[in-house]
This record gives sequence, C-alpha cells and structure tokens, in this order.
Amino acid sequence: MQEVVQVEVLKLLQDDIIYLISNSLWVSPTQVMPKKPGITVVQNDKGEEVSTCLTFGWRVCIDYRKLNVVTRKNHFLLSFIDQVLERVSGHPFYCFLDGYSECFKIKIDIEDQEKTTFTCPFGTYTYRRMPFGLCNAHATFQRCMLSIFSDMVERIMEVFMDDITIYGSAFDECLVNLEAVLNQCIEKDLVLN
Repeated sequence: MQEVVQVEVLKLLQDDIIYLISNSLWVSPTQVMPKKPGITVVQNDKGEEVSTCLTFGWRVCIDYRKLNVVTRKNHFLLSFIDQVLERVSGHPFYCFLDGYSECFKIKIDIEDQEKTTFTCPFGTYTYRRMPFGLCNAHATFQRCMLSIFSDMVERIMEVFMDDITIYGSAFDECLVNLEAVLNQCIEKDLVLN
C-alpha cells in the first residue's frame, strides 16, 4: 500500500497539484481503498460461465471527515441522474465522454489550501487544487461544469460531474454536437480520458 501512496504523491507533486508543507493545524490521514470492482463473466473449471468481481487497482483517499464537519456547506443541488437519463433517452444517437481528474482544475484560495493538508509515510502535503473528499467538491465541480456548458446542456448534451453525454436525433447531428462539445473542452482546457 505504501507503494500505491508513493506513486500517487509523486504524480501529484509532478503535476503541481500538491506541495510539501512543514506544519499545519489541519492534518488529515490517508487511506488506500480498492477501486470500485467490475463484474465480468469467466469460465470456471467445469466450463460454466460465472460472474466474477474484479478489483481494478487501488485509490488513495484522504479522510477529510473532521474538516467536513466544520465546513460551511454549499447547497448547490446535483442533477438527479434519473432526470438526466430521461432527457437523454429520447435520442437515438449518443456519445459519452469522461473527464480526467477534473476537480484538480479548480484552484483553492491560498488562504484555504492549508486546510487540505494530509499526511502519509512520505511527508505532509497540501493541495493547491481541489481534491476529492471535501464535502463541497462535487457541488463546486458540477456548478463549474454547468457554467462551462451552459449554452449546450439540455439542448445537445447532459453533464453529470465529469461524465458528459452528447446526443442527437441523427448520426450526423450527433457528430456535429460532439464537435461543438470537444471545441468547448479545448477552449476551457478540460482534459478527457
């Protein structure tokens, strides 16, 4: 598990998302959790097909529970996924895009960075950019995405966190809509998986 933490810390340092800090009143511990497992079908010894749960790796999480208790809550509502799916379902053509570590696009005010301090076997670090695990991270990110795509949402696309669904009533229309969304991603410096 230490190797998983070390790789994550080095990646975040290289991307200038965190920095080393010597002292902080706000220190949260790290934990390593399995990534959401996937289900696949494999053949067992008898040639029967059976469902199997696969773990696709590990995720380094920071336990911000103590910070979240004292944080003033942002009450921006996330979209209800069933309503998003209902709006999309009337269209025969879809394209799905997945954002890449998009929370890290949002800068944290210099005065608040210290609150995101975490410790691990390799030192104590603070985030320059918004990490997952903060109680307001999802609402802040959703608000940001809706503002970026405000002229497109519910017209040619839906966005739920970093998952983007582009749709159209014809294949060519879907491609045109996809091009418009990709151009907006380029213009706003959004990175996709």
